[in-house]
Amino acid sequence: MVANEPCTQYGLSQGRYTLNGAFMLVLAHVSDIHIDSDQRSIERATRVFDYLNGLPGDIDAILVTGDLADHGLAEEYEKVAKLFSGPRTLLHCPGNHDSRGPYREVLLGESAGDGPINQAHRVGEAVFAMCDSSIPGRSDGFLADETLEWLETVLIDAGDAPVFVCFHHPPVLLHVPFIDGIKQNGEDRLAALITRYPNVVAVLCGHAHTSAASTFAGLPLLVAPGVVSTLMLPWETDKIVDLEVPPSIAFHVLDDSRRLTTHYRVISPGL
Repeated sequence: MVANEPCTQYGLSQGRYTLNGAFMLVLAHVSDIHIDSDQRSIERATRVFDYLNGLPGDIDAILVTGDLADHGLAEEYEKVAKLFSGPRTLLHCPGNHDSRGPYREVLLGESAGDGPINQAHRVGEAVFAMCDSSIPGRSDGFLADETLEWLETVLIDAGDAPVFVCFHHPPVLLHVPFIDGIKQNGEDRLAALITRYPNVVAVLCGHAHTSAASTFAGLPLLVAPGVVSTLMLPWETDKIVDLEVPPSIAFHVLDDSRRLTTHYRVISPGL
């Protein structure tokens, strides 16, 4: 493509990502914004959401896979709500730093409660099962029996629609000792469930503060990079995290053959 050449010659027009008539669903995947009283976390998250909300083309949804607040405080969720008030469709689920009561009250407008926060959304042709993998008071993750029962209902009700199963904690080892020690446990139960439903196209999660790609139950498993900080790999440095690396996001593209492609973007100042 020549610079400044009209995109319509390549099947791209009116902001929609189509090529030769093929349907494409485009998702922006964000995770671990950890909003607290420090202006640093707000600045980094604002940079990401300003970038996404300012994109000239359409994206179908922004997906945020947990750790929205750093301490689970109502005042932190008030700040999160402002970040989430942009024009894009936005889906989210809790992480281990979140607190179910304030999360429900501020972000969902519901009465406080201690049970898992599970939500299903249809966006275009796809269904998103936003599962709560958090365990109150702990850093590791687990899908409660009631969450798995709920998820199976979502998969049944979806019919033939493509389904993304989303939560905070990766259910696989990422070969980084710090994060592997607080992964999602009991993952065999989840694998046994989703292998029965061929309409599941991918598993999306966060928690690791580093972009990663693996497989789970024969499906793509894609981990969003962190916004507030970046987890360092054990062969890179002795540091656990780097606070200076710019925030990053993932773009997931699902075409009409249900093939998933992922692109990653670093959100540097001024981008």
